[in-house]
Amino acid sequence: MTQTAPDILRIAVAQLNPTVGDVAGNLAKAREARADAARQGAELVLYTELFLAGYPPEDLVLKPAFLKACEKAAQDIAKDTADGGPGVIIGTPLKRKSGTHNSIVFADGGKIIAERYKLDLPNYGEFDEKRVFQAGPELQGPVNFRGVRIGIPICEDIWGDIAVCETLAESGAEILLVPNGSPYYRAKIDVRHQVVIRQVIETGLPIIYANQLGGQDELIFDGASFAIGADKTLAFQMSQFEDAVAVTTWKRSRVAAGAQNANNSDRWVCSEGPMSKIPDREEADYRACMLGLRDYVNKNGFKNVVLGLSGGIDSAICAALAVDALGEERLRTVMMPYRYTSKDSLKDAEDCARALGCRYDIVPIFEPVEGFRHALTQLFEGTQEGITEENLQSRARGTILMAISNKFGSMVVTTGNKSEMSVGYATLYGDMNGGFNPIKDLYKMQVYALSRWRNSHVPPGALGPSGEVIPKNIIDKAPSAELRENQTDQDSLPPYPVLDDILECLVENEMSVDDIVARGHDRATVNRVEHLLYIAEYKRRQAAPGVKITRKNFGRDRRYPISNRFRDRG
Repeated sequence: MTQTAPDILRIAVAQLNPTVGDVAGNLAKAREARADAARQGAELVLYTELFLAGYPPEDLVLKPAFLKACEKAAQDIAKDTADGGPGVIIGTPLKRKSGTHNSIVFADGGKIIAERYKLDLPNYGEFDEKRVFQAGPELQGPVNFRGVRIGIPICEDIWGDIAVCETLAESGAEILLVPNGSPYYRAKIDVRHQVVIRQVIETGLPIIYANQLGGQDELIFDGASFAIGADKTLAFQMSQFEDAVAVTTWKRSRVAAGAQNANNSDRWVCSEGPMSKIPDREEADYRACMLGLRDYVNKNGFKNVVLGLSGGIDSAICAALAVDALGEERLRTVMMPYRYTSKDSLKDAEDCARALGCRYDIVPIFEPVEGFRHALTQLFEGTQEGITEENLQSRARGTILMAISNKFGSMVVTTGNKSEMSVGYATLYGDMNGGFNPIKDLYKMQVYALSRWRNSHVPPGALGPSGEVIPKNIIDKAPSAELRENQTDQDSLPPYPVLDDILECLVENEMSVDDIVARGHDRATVNRVEHLLYIAEYKRRQAAPGVKITRKNFGRDRRYPISNRFRDRG
């Protein structure tokens, strides 16, 4: 009996926040989303890449027990479809004779009706899927779902050079549904739209792009799922940084005789779906940092966090992020003054904590620092006092924060920005102590921009108060580590607008010294910054993980040797 092709198809996009390794929890989320989609009248639910495993699962994929648990979860949700409700397309790793694959399972009517395997495995930047997966042995055609031929390329299959989408169109696909695990970086949504538009042009088919949500170590998945219609316009747009199950309605549009279409079939047009506003740059970056901190703390089981509140801009914005992400009751701030701590810093730190409503303690460090200095007197006799003695202050503060962490189970939030981490302007085993850094990938000037933005906005989902949460004096005063009398950062570093531009050229863009000088920078300054960048690599290897915001963060994206004598001298 021939199946009648429907004229309407309601597809739910499940933009959810899975946890890597929590197979049972991810299955429960998938079931809840399917029930929600069913209540909204959906006939099919599209989940994101490797949803049951969580993405990216990395070397967990090498564990047979993990693969077995994921496949059982896929079978369990397939059985759920026997209730006559929505079919499901859900991502999971699958071990088959051809290898272990990044796969989707397509289920309907109580059984798995198809499996599809990712063909183009990414091996760049934050991705190293070739380490743990094998590419699918061959491209398999579209799946017939209740009379509609659906093609299912998986994430990189639409980004790379393999003509997966074209082949699916030539094989009779009517619509392409793409499960993705696409991490956030600034302006990434525009990049995704362009990738999909290119494939729509090549195939003549509408494409639904479902993207994961949530923080996974350094990576932030921002959701923002969408579709591009066959006419190359935005068919729907889901929210960024928010989980949702959105049901979209697609109607068959009859193609007039002689009209050009990639596979000479009718077209599917989205008649109903969300059209959410995408945040601007500052809001998006702030919400990415907030989401990354929240998920790292919660997914790793920490009840609360602690940070050193110095009266400076970096610790202030980290305190604001922590309150927004976790709530005021889950943040403890500690001011640790020494002889060089100014009255302004004491007041600014207290004002910041009061504005945020979080706990604020003062632990003076004069005695521990002087104790270290006394213990080292004999060893240091006859030497010049300098940076070593200054760093005793930072290391005393780091020890106190780690003691609080050890005693009360609070995770230490570390507060160094990307400018400092780039040039080694941070103390190992001192202010670098901590479990997670929400501003690790923000340059200093970006920290200022986000601080000003937060003082006039409360991001959606934030638990913190409205109004000025970072005192104006913190933003206006010259930044200083206050490790000696009248010290400022600019005593030993170029002005931050200059430094940040040079660093962005070196780190994100891999520009030559000559090209950076051509932008108007002093050659000696560029050479010095490049040298500082290279010699600080050993510090960065020991730094806490932090949220990825730029195209190239320290960690997954940039893997430079510690032992490295190369310098670009033009």
